[in-house]
Amino acid sequence: MDSQRPFLYLSLLFLGFLVWQAWQTDHAPPPPVVEATSGNPAVGSAQQPVSVGADVPESSAASVSSQAVPIASAPAVSNATLVHVKTDVLDVTISTRGGDIVSLKLPSYPISLKQKDTPLEFLSAEEPYIAQSGLLHDKTGINAASRAPNHYAIYENAQSSYELTDQNELKVPLRWISEDGVAIEKVFTFRPGQFVIDVDYQIQNGSATDWVGRQYNQLRRGEITSESSMLAPTSYMGGAYYTGKFEKLKFDDMQEEPLNQTVTGGWVSMLQHYFVSAWIPSSAEQSSKLYSKVVSGTTGNEYILGMSSADSNLIAAGQTGSFSSRLYAGPKLQDDMAKLIPGLELTIDYGIFTIFSKPLFWLLSHIHGLVGNWGWAIIFLTILIKVVFFKLSEASYRSMAKMRKVAPKIKSLKDRFGADKQGHQKAMMELYKKEKINPLGGCLPILIQIPVFIALYWVLIEAVELRQAPWALWIQDLSIKDPFFILPVIMGVSMFVQQKLNPPQPDPMMQKMMMAMPFVFTIFFAFFASGLVLYWVVNNLLSISQQWYITRSIENEGK
Repeated sequence: MDSQRPFLYLSLLFLGFLVWQAWQTDHAPPPPVVEATSGNPAVGSAQQPVSVGADVPESSAASVSSQAVPIASAPAVSNATLVHVKTDVLDVTISTRGGDIVSLKLPSYPISLKQKDTPLEFLSAEEPYIAQSGLLHDKTGINAASRAPNHYAIYENAQSSYELTDQNELKVPLRWISEDGVAIEKVFTFRPGQFVIDVDYQIQNGSATDWVGRQYNQLRRGEITSESSMLAPTSYMGGAYYTGKFEKLKFDDMQEEPLNQTVTGGWVSMLQHYFVSAWIPSSAEQSSKLYSKVVSGTTGNEYILGMSSADSNLIAAGQTGSFSSRLYAGPKLQDDMAKLIPGLELTIDYGIFTIFSKPLFWLLSHIHGLVGNWGWAIIFLTILIKVVFFKLSEASYRSMAKMRKVAPKIKSLKDRFGADKQGHQKAMMELYKKEKINPLGGCLPILIQIPVFIALYWVLIEAVELRQAPWALWIQDLSIKDPFFILPVIMGVSMFVQQKLNPPQPDPMMQKMMMAMPFVFTIFFAFFASGLVLYWVVNNLLSISQQWYITRSIENEGK
């Protein structure tokens, strides 16, 4: 059996995977724009106009004819003011219209190394990409909007700016009062070093009747216009939710089948490369209804993914009550998210080999803690992986070295038998037996290592810790391509050297294909994150050293 053929197949398979991944991103059909319709569409429909209230989740009160705010009574946007909140890791703008978070900047994460003083604006009303929350009144026979402030209600604010300095926490209150005396305070709580914002409602029922209601929280995002490349790996961008199992919800899937599930401890999120926003319940035991909607905005579709309390809270006249939830908005930090609620760390998309990716990232981060540089951490992790798989690699290289040694005999058999394939195959098997060569010995050890390679591939793509992290010299950001393409060229040369150490290929066509692989991979990897290319280069150099030593040892046997 040709020992190089499996490597060619594996290389082509890997290239096919990259092309398919990029094709899915570039050529997936865009979701159709929802046309605004006249009238009030049914609640829960996947296609609703962006009339006021169409984006408010439905009330559980069956007799309430319109739980959404009527267009005529909608407060003007100009009535709202903005509240600015600054912490050491967040720069947030809250609108008094609904208490929506309309801007959230991350000072520790600049847009790029060329714009170090410009923080990434993760949430923005311009896209739009905002976090909304509100209350729904469930009692029948009462205008819901008049007794519970949804995200169209106008709150009163005590001051226009807040800053967390040396306090343990910072509370930002907004106040709303109904005509019949229900006083509701919406309080945002910020803490130093945290990307979590607590959102609490304190309700004082000063009316003469019971107050029955629920809270809801939703993420609202406009059409996505991200740039992608056929030659660069892409990360998932879309919705996700948790029901005891992590599920992705693509934007076009929201069109076809809106989410509608009641779960315990569930949460909803919007994902993009390196960053996530997620509404999570205050308790993992809380029951919530998860939902999605699609409405038409001024520039296209807007996608809503939210959760509401499954059970209503009754507050008798003269009594008090409360609701609580939390918003996580920031980088995908595995340890931080795992502590908040089960499953949130799964928003770091490591693919099908998550079971390997998590320990690899743990190991990578601990090595970084020792060396203080993510580039060197990648190099030392690569060396460590090579040590772990040393024996497997040795078996593979020994098999290839033996194949290289008997290559003249294999060519002689091919010339001898010509078109007699059956006779040629039989003679080859006898030769393998005589020389104690396992024809699969060069392939199987490599196959065993593939899951680990793919797992590390996703770790290096998804780890936000590598974003704008320098290594040395010209590599100042391990998350983007090599600006001078030096590492990809070194990688291509190393692949060419490896081929020279492999057994010669008797088939001329296969020879040409194998010779082309270093050039093809060089072109592909020229657009990959330099951290990933660094791993591949170091792995190739270590493999060349090991293979050269073993090949020389086998060739010198018997001399």
